[in-house]
Formats: sequence, structure tokens, C-alpha cells
Amino acid sequence: MKAIESTRKAVIVGAGPGGLAAGMLLASHGYEVDVYEKQPVVGGRSSRLHLGEYRFDRGATFLMMPHLIEELFEMSGRSLDNYVEMQELTPLYSLHFGDMVFKPSRDREDTAAQIARLFPGDEQGYYRYLEEEDVKLDKVMPLLRRPFAGLTDYIRADVIRALPKLHLNDTVYGRLSRYFKDERLKQAFTFQSKYLGMSAWECPGTFTILSYLEHRYGLFHPKGGLNSVFEAMAQVISEHGGRVHTSRGVQRVITQGRKATGVVLDNGEQVDADHVVINADFASAMNQLFEPGVLRKYAPDQLAQKKYSCSAAMLYLGIDGAVDLEHHSVHFSADYHKNVDEITKFKTLSEDPSIYVHNPSVLDSTLAPAGKSALYILMPTPNLTGETDWEAKREQVKEQMLNRAEQIPQLQGLRDRIEEMSFFTPLDWEQQLDVYQGATFNLTHNLGQMMAFRPHNQFEEVDGVWLVGGGTHPGSGLPTIFESARISTSLIFKQDGVTRSTKMDAGSVLAGAEPS
Repeated sequence: MKAIESTRKAVIVGAGPGGLAAGMLLASHGYEVDVYEKQPVVGGRSSRLHLGEYRFDRGATFLMMPHLIEELFEMSGRSLDNYVEMQELTPLYSLHFGDMVFKPSRDREDTAAQIARLFPGDEQGYYRYLEEEDVKLDKVMPLLRRPFAGLTDYIRADVIRALPKLHLNDTVYGRLSRYFKDERLKQAFTFQSKYLGMSAWECPGTFTILSYLEHRYGLFHPKGGLNSVFEAMAQVISEHGGRVHTSRGVQRVITQGRKATGVVLDNGEQVDADHVVINADFASAMNQLFEPGVLRKYAPDQLAQKKYSCSAAMLYLGIDGAVDLEHHSVHFSADYHKNVDEITKFKTLSEDPSIYVHNPSVLDSTLAPAGKSALYILMPTPNLTGETDWEAKREQVKEQMLNRAEQIPQLQGLRDRIEEMSFFTPLDWEQQLDVYQGATFNLTHNLGQMMAFRPHNQFEEVDGVWLVGGGTHPGSGLPTIFESARISTSLIFKQDGVTRSTKMDAGSVLAGAEPS
């Protein structure tokens, strides 16, 4: 069936992953699309960073479920393979607990054998975890593929079927404690709560599926970095006649009554539109893009009362020589629970932090000069609602991160090998990338900020405004951000009477076929 196309116009605020995905789907269905991005590059908080001859992913580096991205390209009449070269990571990552290193992979027998050797007695819990999480995934995924516009959505059949498997009254740590006894092994399957900027001791038990998705679908690296995917998405928008404007921010959304009619750009230019799709950081957008008095539910005082994720301090390092670490490695503090509580509960800096090291040059030679490495080190920190004076503490925290990195045997003497360096703090996230309170993972996913209680894809305060990205349903993380774009564009098509491409109804975006 040939899709019925539209002659309507859509303006997209922000060229992050959600905005680019929405732009692809709208442009390929005949919409006149203009994407406006304040920064000089696409990708939002996951954009490309250049330091001399070194290239980095600024934010997200974990790519799971590439079949979801493949479907977005297919829905837009394109093939991802023609734009991006993907490589699966084996192992998924190396997890360092002092001198002990655990390297899980999608090879279940190998992973179970490692567990039997490193954490004797827990290997059967691993198989039970995989079996039970597979059932949960089947129940949860339908809820991530459709909008939640109100409380009546909770009495639909898919929610009723899923409810016993959502484990909403438990936590991620509590659920994993049912499978594993060794604390280190629990950490290996609960640290993924940080993808949501939350503590595993507070994150709803639903999100044990995060680690399961990695173990089922694997992790991948796009050649050139994750931002190469976003650059390809921008190219597809252009191929369909859309326009992606970088270094052109949006000042505010124009409203008449309770309806949006367009936007005003930072240069004062007015752009009319039938639809305004907001991909900017949710709270920053609500504070900055609407005239005072337009919003009620999301007025500034209401936004300040919401719960926000933790933040992160980042080191981007151009290193002379190779680094003998896996593509992803996580180095846990001696007291991980204390470290997490300090970040999320007490909002203080840890003396013994955990850090994540991204070392893509171990398999991708395009990111650094020959024989050298583009290294990225992330340390989770409190967001700006904590008491840390980041201007005063900037150099101290940078030195702390370098000291912590040099405790890793493979990074001893790191300082002597640094050729390029950039340091990014929670304050930089807010001031340079408009991330509210520096909360890099957006609104938290507590029970009061999930599904119908999260800002809706079809914005409830102003007609003609649609939300995509981590601040709307289904939530943070690339797979769900892409799904937010699919949900919101489907709602737009339904409102406009546009027949979607048959690929839009492919059925199993998030729980699709296993990647080969």
C-alpha cells in the first residue's frame, strides 16, 4: 500500500537523536521539515567532539538493539547499511572489581562459565535471570511502543497482562538479589540503572530489563563513533527534502490561545508550522520556549519540584599510544553502594568514585591518529541541585578523575601520554548544552514520572506541540528515545489522516528479530 503523504509543515526544535528520528519519519512521509539546532553539530548531548586530530562521542557510547535504528531507516525508505558500518562488541564490556575482571558476552555458556569461576554458585541464577527477564521483556515492550495519555491507559489489556511482571514495588537491586548472592555480580547486572541516572537501590524493578537487553541483543560500535549514526539521520532528512539548520537556535514557540503556530528563531525570524516537535531538554525547553503564563502544569515552580537524574563529569583525552582496555570498561569503587548513595541521595562528591572508560580506538582507527587513542572517562556525579561549587572544584575534580584513572594498571602514567584534553562538568552540561540542573539523563524514572505520569508525547498543555526524547514517554536511553519519535510521529500522522508507511506497523521495533 502506498503511503498517503502530507503537505503539512513541521518544525523540530533540537537535532538530538529523537528530533532526528522524528525528522526522518516526517520528511519521508511528505512533510516539509525544518530542524533547528542551537549547536554547530547534530546529535544534541550525544554529538561529535573534535580535539585536534581526535574525535569523540560527547555523550552516549552504548549502542544496543541496532535493529531498531535499521527499522527507522527502512520506515524512511533507506537502509542503515548504506550509511553506517556496525561492529558487535565481544565481550560486552569488562567490569573491574579491584583485581577481579568479569567480561560477560552474548555467549551464555561462556558467561555462565565465568560466573562459575569468579562467583561460584551463582551460575544457575544467571540462567534463571535470563529466562525470567525474557518473559518480562515480552510483557513490557508493548507498553514502550504506544502513548500513555491518561489513567485510562492503565486499564488496557496489555497493561493488565504486564502488571505482574513490572515489579513496580521492588527495585532493580532487590530483583537481582533474587538471582545472585555475590555483591559484585549484583553490581554487574545493576549498574545499568545509571543509564537512567538512578540508583539501583531506588530504580523500579521493571528496569532489570536494561542489563537483559545487553545480554540478549548485544552492544555495537558504529565506525566513526555513535555520532556517525546521527549524522546519517540528518543526511536522510536532507535527501527527503528536509532541512537541518545547525547554529540556529529557537527562541520561543509562538502560541495563539492554546495552540502552537510556529517558532521564533534566535535571530528573530518567525517560522510558521502546523506542528512543533520539541527535542530540546524537557525542563529547559519548558522554562525557555514559552511565554510566561502559557504553561501551568510545567511552569517553572512545578518543574523545580520534579525529580532529576544524576549528572556526570567527563574527561576527553587524546592519548599517545594504545590502551589495553576493552571498548567499554567499568571500574567499581570499593564500596559501590556508598558511592551511589553519595551521588543520588546525599548529592556529594565521592572520595572513592566509580568510573567508566570508553576506549573505542581499540577497534576503530578512524578516531585518532595512527598508533594513538581517543579515550573518554566518565565519573557519575550529583546534578546541580547538590551543593558542589563546580567553578571552585573544577580543577580538583579533574585531578581526582586522573588520579582514579591512573589506579587502573593499563592507565598508569596516563598524564604523561596526554596530547589533547577537555574536561566537562555538570555546570558545563547546563551552561553549554542547556541540560536542566546538569541532569544528563533527564527526568528520573520513579513511579510518579513513568508512563502516563511522564510528560506526554502529544503535549498536554499546548495543541500542535509534540515531545520526543528522554523527557517524554517511554523515557531515557537511545532505544526508548527512538521509540518516542515513532510514537509522536504516529500520533501526528493519525491526526492529519496520513497513511503511514507499512513499515510503521512492523510490530516489533524494540523486541524484534535477533541481530545476526
